[in-house]
Amino acid sequence: QVQLVESGGGLVQAGGSLRLSCAASGRTFSTYHMGWYRQAPGKEREFVARIMWSGDGTSYAGSVEGRFTISRDSAKNTVRLQMNNLRPEDTAIYYCDLEDTYSRRYWGKGALVTVSS
Repeated sequence: QVQLVESGGGLVQAGGSLRLSCAASGRTFSTYHMGWYRQAPGKEREFVARIMWSGDGTSYAGSVEGRFTISRDSAKNTVRLQMNNLRPEDTAIYYCDLEDTYSRRYWGKGALVTVSS
């Protein structure tokens, strides 16, 4: 089993920045990639960003590319999401996810990000 704990959410004005962190514990030796999804009120969960655990491959949703940066600290089993130039439409609960090499998926409980206009 893998446990994921997010931190760093909060309230920020439009144009501001926040950084989310996700710490993984448990059976993390077979991590394939980690990333972030978000779910806004009344909407479906959507992909935000992903980083591979081997190599430096990253991918982003078009709506956040150029504003958000995902990074990892492999030694600490941590992934971070630096969010700059935030917009009100970025308001959502942000979920950390981890997929392992056996295609098992794990989710954190989420961190609320609120961007005021």
